[in-house]
Amino acid sequence: GVSFVRLMVAAVVKGGVHLFSALRYSIQGIGACLKDEIAFRQECLLAVPHFIAVICLPIELWMRFYLGALWFVLIAVELLNTSIEAVSNLASPEWSALAKKAKDCGSAAVFCIVSLFAISWIVVLIRIFSK
Repeated sequence: GVSFVRLMVAAVVKGGVHLFSALRYSIQGIGACLKDEIAFRQECLLAVPHFIAVICLPIELWMRFYLGALWFVLIAVELLNTSIEAVSNLASPEWSALAKKAKDCGSAAVFCIVSLFAISWIVVLIRIFSK
């Protein structure tokens, strides 16, 4: 009875505190990337024409969702790439083959999603203009 309710209330309170902390850390991470990473700033600026086009172009709802989600995936991969670079620099301030490999793989991940982003837009534009 009472102990179960107390446990549930405690879990909700702790969960809320954890969620707030996670949100704060996420905002700090985005702020750090905006400050230090030009590619991240460019991808954030890309959001303006991207989402205007997603909203205004005559495309199906699923395409709007796909293109919108794709931008968030791009941002997430860029954040992960930046994390890999930061940890590599911390772990190995001098040149290291393993640090280079980690950074190159992170860069390749960003390249893959940027390529998917571009190909997706090309396909969408071909669909629109071929009607």
